[in-house]
Amino acid sequence: MSTQGWLVDRQARVRAFDRRHPWVMDTLAAIPFVLISIPDLIERPVPATVATLAFLPALYWRRPHPFPAFLAVAVIETIQALSGVSVNAGSVILVMLFGVASRGSWRALSWASGITLALLISEIYWLNPVSGNRTITLFLVIGTSAAAVASGVAVRTRRAYLIALEDRAERLEVERDQRARLAVADERARVAREMHDIVGHHVSVIVGLADGGAALARSRAETTGLAEPLHLIGETGRQALAELRRVLGVLRDEDADPQLTPQPGIEDLDRLLPTVRAAGLPVTYSTSGELHKLGRGVQLAVYRIVQEALTNTLKHAGRGAVAEVSLAAAEGEVRVRVRDNGRGAPAAPHHGLVGMRERAAMYGGSVSAGPAGHGWLVDVVLKEPA
Repeated sequence: MSTQGWLVDRQARVRAFDRRHPWVMDTLAAIPFVLISIPDLIERPVPATVATLAFLPALYWRRPHPFPAFLAVAVIETIQALSGVSVNAGSVILVMLFGVASRGSWRALSWASGITLALLISEIYWLNPVSGNRTITLFLVIGTSAAAVASGVAVRTRRAYLIALEDRAERLEVERDQRARLAVADERARVAREMHDIVGHHVSVIVGLADGGAALARSRAETTGLAEPLHLIGETGRQALAELRRVLGVLRDEDADPQLTPQPGIEDLDRLLPTVRAAGLPVTYSTSGELHKLGRGVQLAVYRIVQEALTNTLKHAGRGAVAEVSLAAAEGEVRVRVRDNGRGAPAAPHHGLVGMRERAAMYGGSVSAGPAGHGWLVDVVLKEPA
């Protein structure tokens, strides 16, 4: 996991726990204050206990209401200073100042800083005068207050940064899902266009045969009544072809001219493989079974899968790679295997699996692709429609 991912995950876990149990964090902040107040509680139990209890509610309010909690602590500390009771209230005011810096508005922070400075000066010089060099004491408490403010601002900045990372991760995830859906839609549209071309070609052949048969029957003055049915077959075929072209126009670009010609099949691999070899990738090719009896749709799927797999090999396998293509048809299934040795980049991932999966899904098949030995293997099984 990357550093950004780790930070986002950790921040999300802490925030989720804090939302479920907010009192835990508040108690953790209150414990140190109680511990440093123990000497005062032992020396003067009653006033110190009252003073300590007076501060505790503000410690639990400081996150949802940072500035009001700060004002409450400032008032309590002033009262304690006037009454001569002290339970290390200065540490509480610094915690409140930190809370305003990390969660309050910038205006509230400026007010809190001014009030803190005025309160500290009043305590050092008038309300509870300290012995020794007061100027040095003043510089020390001002430095401590400045450190509290700086720490709060740093926490605020870090929180904003992590929130931004989390939002960015969510946006990237949404964009990734959108790209995946668009890729699937594009592949489905491309497959649909090709299938329309195949169906359109077959319908065109049927129309031609029907028209030819009807013309032959009329020229021979057939008395069997074949001319009229053949004529109806031709007319129905032409209507189907017109509807098919209209549907095809939706799938294609507006300016594209649909050409209902046969799409490539298995026999066209004999023309594809030499071009791949000419591009610098040695390819061996083997077949088994009666591949020529496969339907045109299955043959088109096989051709495109082999074409995409070899294209991926050219892109990612590196120099010196070789590929093996094997096709096997048996028991109503056809298996396509494309393997490369990937010498140049054996771990490089191959792309284009979306189209392979879409084509395999059309025929109830499956796609397996991944590292195999020192290369990459694409293994696809397609089922021949009954």
